[in-house]
Amino acid sequence: MSMNLPKPIADYIEANARLDIDDMLQPFLHDAVFIDNGKHFQGHAAIRQLFAEEVLPVKAIFTPATVWAEGGDVVIDGSADGDFPGSPLRFTYRFTLANGAIKSLETKV
Repeated sequence: MSMNLPKPIADYIEANARLDIDDMLQPFLHDAVFIDNGKHFQGHAAIRQLFAEEVLPVKAIFTPATVWAEGGDVVIDGSADGDFPGSPLRFTYRFTLANGAIKSLETKV
């Protein structure tokens, strides 16, 4: 990846490109929150279930286009491609980091 992203974010995006659930979870704190278009998933078990039910079946892979800092967060705009209606869709990912890991991730179409 050519963008200069913080390691936990780069690790998550690279694991998503491989559709590797275990590696996608690794950069998240155990009590992290993933907000997917308004739906909240907290903790590894809930986030794993989200990945297993909504990411892997449709092979949704996020490709970053632009990145910027905003209010202490890292915000990334890009596209998600996969086997779902409307693919590719434009998404914004907002990452909050803490202790070298992802504390929260919010995605919006």
